[in-house]
Amino acid sequence: MQKHRAKDMNPMDTNVGIRGRSKKLGGEKEKMEQKRKSLLKDEKAFTGLEAAIVLTAFIVVAAVFSYMVLGAGFFSTEKAKEVVHTGVEQATSSMQFSGDIIAKEGTTDTIGYILATTTLTAGESSIDIGTGSAASNLTISYSDSNIYKANATWNRSWIERRDTDDMLDYGEKVELNITIPAGALLLTAATACDAEIAINIKPVAGAVLPINKRTPSAIDSVMVLN
Repeated sequence: MQKHRAKDMNPMDTNVGIRGRSKKLGGEKEKMEQKRKSLLKDEKAFTGLEAAIVLTAFIVVAAVFSYMVLGAGFFSTEKAKEVVHTGVEQATSSMQFSGDIIAKEGTTDTIGYILATTTLTAGESSIDIGTGSAASNLTISYSDSNIYKANATWNRSWIERRDTDDMLDYGEKVELNITIPAGALLLTAATACDAEIAINIKPVAGAVLPINKRTPSAIDSVMVLN
């Protein structure tokens, strides 16, 4: 029986089976070799790492740039505040008048002195009045159509005082006695009446406190200038 089976087997079929198995084994081996090579040459992990590094670098650069932009913005804001604050200080007068502006007669039919009572504006810092034009940070100018004096002579007299220093504090009042300078219209009887004068009181900080007045038509010992 076995002899008959051996005889019945075709040698060609045997060779085909062997070649098929060999081919199959060779294909599997080739696939495994390709997979091994692909694993050795696979750079996906390295590419992902490089992308992560680049992304991190971009984030760091963006953070630094944002910090610089924010810092510049904060600096600009602070500078703008300083400019506004300085502008408000310069535009707002630190002093104000308390009562009328008084003119006093000098020699006959002339005006020798202008009296102005001043006080500190609410919310302003104290001002060093000193003892007069010779020792003070306060400057007073005088002008009319005939003369301009940048630093007129003046002295002060306290009306209300809370301490003994020379600082004008809030709630205090001081009278400024301004001497009419030589060459002014007010010192001549013929031109003292109906003369326009301009006096500027200039503190260290704050706006100028102006006095723009016209003298009366008749000269008296004491006159209120309107």
